Amino acid sequence: MLRSLNNLTSFAIRATDGEIGKVHSFLFDGSKWIIRYLVADTGTWLPGRKVLIAATALGEPNWDGRVFPVALTRDQVKNAPGIEVDKPVSRQREIELHQYYNWVPYWGGAFGPVTMTAPPKAESEKEVAEAAKGDPNLRMTREVKGYRIHASDGDIGHVDDFIASDEDWVIRYLVVDTRNWLPGRSVLISPEWVREISWGEKRVHVEVARKQVEDSPPYDPSAPVNREYEIQMYDYYGRPKYWK
Repeated sequence: MLRSLNNLTSFAIRATDGEIGKVHSFLFDGSKWIIRYLVADTGTWLPGRKVLIAATALGEPNWDGRVFPVALTRDQVKNAPGIEVDKPVSRQREIELHQYYNWVPYWGGAFGPVTMTAPPKAESEKEVAEAAKGDPNLRMTREVKGYRIHASDGDIGHVDDFIASDEDWVIRYLVVDTRNWLPGRSVLISPEWVREISWGEKRVHVEVARKQVEDSPPYDPSAPVNREYEIQMYDYYGRPKYWK
């Protein structure tokens, strides 16, 4: 099902033996639009510390109870390698994290999220060294929220939310707040229509025209995004659908 990431903020995170904090944000791959980690704020339990939890360790949220279960213990989280989430997360840090938790790494040529079904294979020193040089292009949703959205012929608003699938944690839509152009209206834009992201300028360039956005099917943030609405929107824009 498609879910608003804004609605997940501040969900309690529950380990197998107790709570460890609340949802702070998510780290996603800026080239593939896949969520790689949940960023947990450990609050008064581990003051001043935030930790990363791989998407493969996430359970199914309890939406009514606002609880996010994770397949970890409190001691595992407490003794995990430190990560400064306010700075770029290096691949070397990711390697340390995955080795500590015995998580299957998502990198190494795989396009999408990896299901954790077996322990990772031993990597040669060369493979580890090459991975450490890589730029995983991880970005925090909390950081990208507020980026300006630039259509082919001008600005249309700013990023206000992300809509992701809770089955594979792929970001399917950016929620664009158009209040400075179309007051009181939000629209959805697929990441597949993004031409370029200017990280330094905090701007997302999309391959749609302002007139298309203005006349697009209305989006109601209070209602779930269902397949009927998706079909209507993709047909309107004349774009290929991501599902089969």
